[in-house]
Parts: sequence; structure tokens; C-alpha cells
Amino acid sequence: MSEHEIDPKRLRRWQGLTITLMCTGYAGYYLCRSNFSVCLPQIINYLVAHGMSSEQARIRLGTVSSLGVLAYAGGKLLLGGSADFLGGRRNFLGGMIGAVICTILFALGGGLPLFTLAWMGNRLLQSIGWAGMVKVTSKWFSYSTYGAVMGAISLSYLFGDAAARHFMSLLIGYGLDWRGVFGVAAGTLFVLFIVNVFLLKESRTEIGAAPPEVNPANLYRETNEASARAGLKQILAPLVASPAFWLVSALSLGCTLMRETFNTWTPTFFNQAVGFSPARSADLSALFPLFGGFSVILFGFLSDVLKQGGRAMIMFYGLLLTTAALLALALIHPAASQVLAVALVTLVGFVMLGPYSYLGGAIALDLGGSAGSATASGIIDGIGYLGGVLSGDMMARISVSYGWRGAFLVLAAVSAISSVASALFFLNQRRSVPLRAAAN
Repeated sequence: MSEHEIDPKRLRRWQGLTITLMCTGYAGYYLCRSNFSVCLPQIINYLVAHGMSSEQARIRLGTVSSLGVLAYAGGKLLLGGSADFLGGRRNFLGGMIGAVICTILFALGGGLPLFTLAWMGNRLLQSIGWAGMVKVTSKWFSYSTYGAVMGAISLSYLFGDAAARHFMSLLIGYGLDWRGVFGVAAGTLFVLFIVNVFLLKESRTEIGAAPPEVNPANLYRETNEASARAGLKQILAPLVASPAFWLVSALSLGCTLMRETFNTWTPTFFNQAVGFSPARSADLSALFPLFGGFSVILFGFLSDVLKQGGRAMIMFYGLLLTTAALLALALIHPAASQVLAVALVTLVGFVMLGPYSYLGGAIALDLGGSAGSATASGIIDGIGYLGGVLSGDMMARISVSYGWRGAFLVLAAVSAISSVASALFFLNQRRSVPLRAAAN
């Protein structure tokens, strides 16, 4: 059997293993990311016990969250594209071990200075993980399956986030304080790191298979991968010149602000405004990423079926529904409508997170192909997380000054503006190069 005549069943087994390793590994990232949100009510109480008011503690920790997101955005912009030069596997593993170390440092801290330093380091190092996975995906799968494959991989940060939140809520329910939760999170991620070190491979060529087909409409279609990788300028030039790339980046800005706000503040909203206990609030906050995961499965396959312009169209309708749900959250009285408040938060997760997952995943692969996928993903996500910076400090101040109603009205405006950007992206895609059929 020649180098490229690998048994198809063997290739599919390796592809399945690769998806499984990346999904479980990146889900582990969320043990060392969602732990801050899940433990936020406990950390607020810890600071209150050391002399702060509850409102002051919320704002200070909101600032820590924002600085962490800023570090994450900077890492996405400056370091995410390094996977196009260093390899996706190396970045993915580096993000895992970095998160473990910084989570332990946070747990050892006793005040805001070390909390801030450890959290910023955590988010900075985690920033290289997603682009690393996108790069590995471009080396294992053909473009005709990008929607379904990236949908499956996106479950790592949705179902993985939901599972992490539920797991940590159980730890809190059994009496662990926030330091104990952080310690368990770091230990679990370290085990996943060891597994990936031994089993994850960079490319399917390492098992003797031919390289996968890339999207013929990618921005590097008129060059080859070797020349595109010759330098940063060759990678960046096609992206900077593409209107579609900037529209996707604008969408990422708005959607990431909304997603990060819910990721950070849902347990606190459920605890302080709706009236649930800290453990129950942590558990219920898992519904947001859980139903987002269902959305990713549905809309990932649907976007592959609809092909050209399908992802943009799904985003447009998803953001319109998101706007409606956020307006409803602003109008209800959460303490008197507990079930409705939880249902609306869950609905936002379902109609927004599936389309959102396209941006740094399938669309980044569509635009970047195998040559620039990590750079495209890193910049799209990095610009998005610049918006996500506002989810901590700004949303804390809005919720303190104008209540949660004011916060949801701001998010509804962001969603409405993002829906306009998605409509423009749809028109752009309808005018671009038609996709041809490709084998898996």
C-alpha cells in the first residue's frame, strides 16, 4: 500500500480519535475558565468578609474579569496565528499546561493583586488553544465537512462548559470552598493534558494519509501553503483586504460581548436577582452552554447542507431571535418569574451560540484554508474578545447602577446591531466564489 492509500476505516478511526481528544481537552480548559464565574458568589463573599462591600467586590471582580478577557483578546491577536508556523498541537498543549499552572496560582492567592495576575496569565495562555485546534482540524478534515466537524469540536466549549459548571456546582454542594474547586479543576485538566501529549497527532499525513482538500474559495486559493507560510505579511495581506473577514470580525465583537457577559454573570444574576442559592445558580448556569451545544449540532450540519451563504443566513435569524429574548429579559421581574428568567437565558444560549460558533471555526477555515486558518481564527476571536472585555467591568457597573434590566437592554442593542452586520455578510457571501462539491 502506497503512502496515500490508507484504509478509509483506519482514517475515520483516527479522525474520530482526534475530535475526541480535542473536544475533551478543550472542555478541560473550561474547568479552569468557568471556575471563576461559578465561584464568583463565593469569592465576593470572601472579599466582603475581608472588609469590602458587596457592590465594591462585584465591581472589583468585574475588573479582574475584564482584564482577563483583555489578556485573552491580546493573546488571540498576537499569539493565535503562531499555530500556522509552530503547529496546532503545540499551541493546544501549551494552553492546557499554562491554564493548570495559573489556576493553582489563583487558588494560592489571598487578594486582588494576585487574583488579577493569575487570571490574566490564565486567559493569556488559554488564548492559543482554540486556534491550535482549528489548525489541527485543517490538517485532518476536508472543507466539505467543516460545519459538522467544527460544530462537533465547538461542543467542547458548550457541553464542556455545561459539564464543568455542573461538576463544580456538585463540588460546592458537597462543601468545597472556591479554593478547593480551583484545585480540583487544575488537577483534572492536568490529567487531560497527559492523555493528549501521548495520543494527539498534528496531521493525518503522520498516519500515511493524503492531505485533506481545502475550500476553493479560501483567501489563499491563488497561492500555495508553502509561500503563504513564508512570512507574516503573506498570511495577513489576503485577510486585511477581505470585506468578508472584517464583517465576520465585527460579528465576533458583538457576539463575544454577549457570550462573555452570560458566561461571567449568569450565576450571579441567578443568585442575586432571581433568588437561587450559589450551588443552584452554578448548576442552572450550565443550561446556557448546554443548549448552545444542541444549537451547534443542529446549525453545524444545517450550514453544510445550505452551503454558500448558509452560515450567514443562520446567523441573521439567530441574532434576531437573540434580540427578542434579551428584550424579554429586560421586561420581566426575575424574582417573580424564576422559571421564565431561566428559560429566557437558556433560549439566548440556543439561538446565539450555534451561529456564534461559526465565526472562529468553520468560517475561519472557509476564509483561511489550511494556510491561514489559525491566523484567521486568532484575529476573528481576538477582535471578538476586545468586545468581551466590556463584559466584566462595564456590565458590572451597568448592573449596579441601572439593574439587570439596564444590562439586558444594552445587550439587546448589541444584538440588533450585530444582526445588521450578519445581513451584510450574507450579501457578501452570495456574491463570492461558488463552492464546488468535494469528497470527504
